[in-house]
Amino acid sequence: MTKIPMSLLAAALWWGSLTAIGFMAVPLLFAHLPTPAMAGNMAAQLFHAQSWVSVGCAMVLLIYASKQAKAKDTQAQAAIALIVFGVICALLGEYAIAPRIVARQNLRLWHSVGSVLYLLQWLCAGAVLWRAGRKTATP
Repeated sequence: MTKIPMSLLAAALWWGSLTAIGFMAVPLLFAHLPTPAMAGNMAAQLFHAQSWVSVGCAMVLLIYASKQAKAKDTQAQAAIALIVFGVICALLGEYAIAPRIVARQNLRLWHSVGSVLYLLQWLCAGAVLWRAGRKTATP
């Protein structure tokens, strides 16, 4: 039986949870709940929970990558940059963007900015997952 590295599991959870929430659950909320306000309130709760999943996964990944970076692994240094940028996107979404969306301040602008940050976080998490998977597959 092959042991799966914790870094690969954390990267898969980060990217997979972003995918499930942002591209499946939230669109289904807006398609099936009676009002956009109800869907928006539930989506806000899901995105809040997702932010903390992102932070937790990023912390695990940073611990793993920092050990690799100490060994002068340039791939680990690139991964650290992706992880940090991704978690910054998550935290900006949680603390700078979400309050403005909930307060309905310039909703079109802040929803667009939040969507871009979410997409950037998703891309970072995907790149980290790809790197972790590639490293695991290499003998």
